[in-house]
Amino acid sequence: MLKIHHEGLSAEQVERSKREHGSNSLTEIEMETFWDKLKGNLEDPVIRILIVALLIDVVFFFLGHVEWFEPLGIGIAVVIATLVGTFSEYSNEQSFQKLQAEASKIKCKVYRDGSLQEIGIDDIVAGDLILVQTGDKIPVDGVLIEGHIGVDQSTLNGESKEASKRQLDEGYEYSGESADFLDECKVFRGTVVVEGEAVVEARTIGDESFYGQLAKELQSEDRDSPLKVKLSTLADGISRFGYMGGTMIALSFMFKKAVLDSLAAGIPIAQYFDNVPKVASDVVTAVILAIIIIVVAVPEGLPMMIAMVLSLNMRKLLHDNILVRKLVGIETAGSLNILYSDKTGTITKGQLQVISFYSGDNAQYNSYHDIPEGLRRMADLSLSQNTNAVCNIQEDGKCKILGGNSTERALLEFASAEIIEYDVQTIGTIPFNSKDKFSATQIDGEYKMTLVKGAPENIVKYCKRYYDQSGVEQPFGDSVIKSIEKRMDNLAERSIRMIAIATTPRTLQENLFEDMTLVGVVGIRDDLREESVEAIKETMDAGIQVVMITGDKKETAMAIAKEAGLVKRASDIALTSSDINRMSDEQLKEALPDIRVIARALPTDKSRLVKISQEMNYVVGMTGDGVNDSPALKKADVGFAMGSGTEVAKEAGDIVILDDNFNSIAKTILYGRTIYNSIRKFIVYQLTVNVGAIMIAFLGPFVGVDLPLSMTQMLWVNLVMDTLAALAFGGEAALMRYMREKPKSRTESIINKDMWSSILLNGSFVAGMSVFYLKTPMFKELIRRGPAGREDIYFLTAFFGFFIFMNVFNMFNARTEEKNLFANITKNRGFLKVAAGIAIVQVVMTYIGGDILRTAGLTIDEWMVIVPMAFLIIPLDLARKTVRNMFFRQQKAEPQAE
Repeated sequence: MLKIHHEGLSAEQVERSKREHGSNSLTEIEMETFWDKLKGNLEDPVIRILIVALLIDVVFFFLGHVEWFEPLGIGIAVVIATLVGTFSEYSNEQSFQKLQAEASKIKCKVYRDGSLQEIGIDDIVAGDLILVQTGDKIPVDGVLIEGHIGVDQSTLNGESKEASKRQLDEGYEYSGESADFLDECKVFRGTVVVEGEAVVEARTIGDESFYGQLAKELQSEDRDSPLKVKLSTLADGISRFGYMGGTMIALSFMFKKAVLDSLAAGIPIAQYFDNVPKVASDVVTAVILAIIIIVVAVPEGLPMMIAMVLSLNMRKLLHDNILVRKLVGIETAGSLNILYSDKTGTITKGQLQVISFYSGDNAQYNSYHDIPEGLRRMADLSLSQNTNAVCNIQEDGKCKILGGNSTERALLEFASAEIIEYDVQTIGTIPFNSKDKFSATQIDGEYKMTLVKGAPENIVKYCKRYYDQSGVEQPFGDSVIKSIEKRMDNLAERSIRMIAIATTPRTLQENLFEDMTLVGVVGIRDDLREESVEAIKETMDAGIQVVMITGDKKETAMAIAKEAGLVKRASDIALTSSDINRMSDEQLKEALPDIRVIARALPTDKSRLVKISQEMNYVVGMTGDGVNDSPALKKADVGFAMGSGTEVAKEAGDIVILDDNFNSIAKTILYGRTIYNSIRKFIVYQLTVNVGAIMIAFLGPFVGVDLPLSMTQMLWVNLVMDTLAALAFGGEAALMRYMREKPKSRTESIINKDMWSSILLNGSFVAGMSVFYLKTPMFKELIRRGPAGREDIYFLTAFFGFFIFMNVFNMFNARTEEKNLFANITKNRGFLKVAAGIAIVQVVMTYIGGDILRTAGLTIDEWMVIVPMAFLIIPLDLARKTVRNMFFRQQKAEPQAE
């Protein structure tokens, strides 16, 4: 504890400061309420079309032209689609807010009214004197008035090198607007004390701090997601198709009534128009039919299916340590073209570990207990007594490392594998500094010597002796020193940091480097996560360019990138922040496809890379954990905030990776692609139903049947096939083969050529088979005739069932691109249940639908006529897939093999 006592502010001064400068609380980023989110979801392009269709249906219901269940069905679809998505987003947002609430509970040690008090971070005011110690997060922008500390400023400037801060000089001029991180007297909110202690005077607080100013940048508007862009285009196309289809069907209906019926009756066409009531009735029927066709054309199950599949996968991802704050973030992750990933903690473990120890005779030991006992005692003494870190013995006898910087904690963690008590006293220390690159501690008692540790290049060459395996000093030979230096060169190429430890009989007041004995060289590194290497390979195999961003020097970064599998080709390049800042935007765009590493990166580099990538029409993912990363996280199409990161970064992200693991990012991409493929499958199925229904309604009058499917039956088809099919396709499994697909362009149509071939061929087949059924006398002979006045009731009921079953069987075609229709079907058991459910409901409604659905119960023999004929759509589509595989393999949307 610092010895100088401070009075601090009085209660009166605190109140005055609060009135003049406000408190240290940050203005909360306004979170969307449940109703805000609901309103936003109602603005979805397909939902808007549904709402218009719903309003039209309600009007026609009150006019007596449609049944009650049609507007009810569309209303339910709208409510489910919007509420499911809204509730999922809102509930996850509440979970997120609980995580963030912990940030406001930070306590700070402040001098007030002559005593040291602990108060909440939000209660600090300008002028407060704050005691900061190792491990504390600095709560304000201010200056040191006493003491000296080492500060980790990486959350603000991305620089991993610790900054040394000291007491301000007399005449020091403070600038609240300056963000000079090299200022040795100024500290910033959000940075962390890694060693030492000091008293900080609060100068700039709350929103005016550098941390607070960065948070304000997060208020920018979000760019539309790729899915929203694609669905907007699809909605426009569906609208045009519905309007054109409705108009053509209304005209065909009037043509049949005015022309074909007149010619069949042998009367002049003009006579038809003389019958005004008849014409008026037919026009109303034609208009109603057109409206129904427009309603049928809109796949109201699509937004419901999207909301459901996103929500289901949101819950699955949470089990995998992935907190989705925005539903659309999952799908957008599946569309990524380029991913900028931090190195530390995401690709690597994020913690330094001792991985090897090299003795003075160049022997290698991979664990603490592998070191021979005599040498091990000298190594333990050097590491445990010459450090700022502390070993805190827990109740279970294990050592918890506190304080110090990351390097010292790693060294003490290595030595703490065995707890040895020494009868020594510390006489004095020389703290580490970046200029001399060493630290030293003089001890007395059981051992009388000075312990030295630091950069090997500054220590090994001065050592005249080394400790052998027994801990006995031995003289160095030139050849041994050269072999050690060669070993260190090899370690550097493997991105391993080295710390040399030595002893000397000299005191701190003497020249320590004239008479030193080498204990050994410790190899330290932030190891790669084993799972991240495979995850990076999966991501790159998915056609996504992965770029590692790090504050490390270029050589170290390249070594790690090669080990992680990021750098494989001769054309893969690494650039530093200085390199890209010398490049124009056009030069950077030209080089971007080959960039794999950005070293010595600054916060501004991330935002610029996002901007450049989006200008190239890439869908961009960005990871980050610091306040400095927040603008880039916000601007990216998908911002992956790390769970261990700052609150501001999490606020800016779309998805929070709770375990900081690249593997979790890869899982998000897989789920995103699964969702996109599930949506496509549903679109293929639904548009096939719509194309078939509209073509039948259009062709019906020309084949002598006014309404092959009655208006109510078309609405029933629309309700059942849309809604229930959404449940079926919403449960599709995440298959690893999706990670072998190429990324989808942001502007690429959601319906590709292969999908169009399925929609048009199968839709035409449905219409063609329907005409074949209606015009073939054989079927009228196989199906019973009804009572007088309703002779065709069984024939048309059978046609209704035939149409439904064709589309039930086509669900299997649309579910997979493979010829094996049952591939992976056990991973979506709900599909079989829904398909069976639709079939059962249709059979039941055939018997109880009555006049409402224009149905009458069929016999077993009649079902045996229509069901096998409906099954023919399966071999037809298998033939289409065979032809596609033979001649158009390069145009396939997905690989065929799992």
